[in-house]
Amino acid sequence: MDKYKALIGLEMHCEISKTNTKVFSSAKNSYTEKPNVNIRPVDIAFPGTLPVVNKEAVKKALMISMVLNCKQPEYLYFERKNYYYPDLPKGYQITQETKPAPIGVYGSLNYECQGEIKTARINNLHLEEDSAGMDHFGNYSTIDYNRAGVPLLELVTEPDFKNAEEAVSFLETMRSIYQYTDTSDADSKKGQVRCDVNISIMDSNLDENDPANWGTKIEIKNVNSFSGVRDAINYEIFRQIEAKENGTYDEMQQQTRRWDEESGTTIFMRGKADAIDYKYFVEPNIPKLKIDKDWLEEIRKNIPLLASERKEKYINEYGLTNKEASILVKEKNISDYYNEMIKNGTNPKEASNWIITRVLGYINKEQIDISDIFITPLMLSKLICMLDNKEISSKQAKDIFNESLEVRKSPIDIINEKGLKQNSNDEEIRKIVTEMLSNNKDNVGKYKNGKTNLLGFFVGQVMKITKGQANPELTSNIIIEEINKI
Repeated sequence: MDKYKALIGLEMHCEISKTNTKVFSSAKNSYTEKPNVNIRPVDIAFPGTLPVVNKEAVKKALMISMVLNCKQPEYLYFERKNYYYPDLPKGYQITQETKPAPIGVYGSLNYECQGEIKTARINNLHLEEDSAGMDHFGNYSTIDYNRAGVPLLELVTEPDFKNAEEAVSFLETMRSIYQYTDTSDADSKKGQVRCDVNISIMDSNLDENDPANWGTKIEIKNVNSFSGVRDAINYEIFRQIEAKENGTYDEMQQQTRRWDEESGTTIFMRGKADAIDYKYFVEPNIPKLKIDKDWLEEIRKNIPLLASERKEKYINEYGLTNKEASILVKEKNISDYYNEMIKNGTNPKEASNWIITRVLGYINKEQIDISDIFITPLMLSKLICMLDNKEISSKQAKDIFNESLEVRKSPIDIINEKGLKQNSNDEEIRKIVTEMLSNNKDNVGKYKNGKTNLLGFFVGQVMKITKGQANPELTSNIIIEEINKI
């Protein structure tokens, strides 16, 4: 790879899932596996139906445009992208071309990759409607129109990524932006995120800023996961280098390929000669809309703290390590859970430790979202508070946490029902200790003669008398004090 370098550009498609309705119809915008229930006549192109622009979708799209440091348009336009495919009932898609102006142009985004801050240039961001979904079987296909008309943001970058790790780090950063701005769940399992990848390679000693030095651009369509993006890029770079080495690269024409997960290869779909002429023209049923400057300023003021800003706060204000903060902000739901615990008064470091070691361990094992876990932030805060106040031991706290998840009872209810609350009353424990020591004079003598491992025996005797409710640490200290008095 030292002889060559890759130029990688991304086209990321993300559904805006956080609106009540679709982008041009009143149909419900909600994921469901039941087909053809979230539809209206306009979604399936019934004659006489007209599109109506969803203001909330435009607002969320403009917010993403601002986060990406793009220039917002003075007027909002939509175009028709004309092509035929069974999942496109109208025979065209309502979208935005780069001219006159989409929802955002010429921005940039800083993202972190393997400890380094990188910058990717944004060519454009445009708002459009999604197509329907198709499933292909042996000799027939089915169409689900639930996805038809769902608001979709397409983000197009410049070829600023040098390897798969940079591309995936950028995509993960974008997913967090969509989540933190409450624009989308950005869940690839629900088909809300897809990606096209453009790759070419060139000799490493040439100037990459001169397009004349670029190699043949290969487009990989509709990669449905970030791991798929990583694998597709690595394979395609390998394939193109192999072509360079065997002398066939210059014969390769610009083409579109698809990623095949089963074979782990990219497969030819069509060449440049097969490129589709979409015949864009302005959508006649949606008038040109002037975007109010005051509205833009209001949207800008309401941009929430993003993952990078929360991470900085966790490190600088809460004293977390870079690793701890990175884990907590990776998913918005996890960061929200942590923030709720802080609001409940939990020590930030302790909250972090419990979430990272216990909560995430459980949800990863069960393969669920943190929003689905039974123990709420308040429940966990109360459990940690009792641990801090020495009302329960560390081992008890862990056992109670596990039992709470298993039987779906709050930790406090379990503690109360089982009488697990520790006794930290100095006077009561001291009385029990002095009586226990007077009944074990031989062992006390052995302890004073150097057999200090008997301390565990003495603590065990007190725990037996108190049915495990005496505070072990306090008990141990009192035993030592009382023996020293003898």
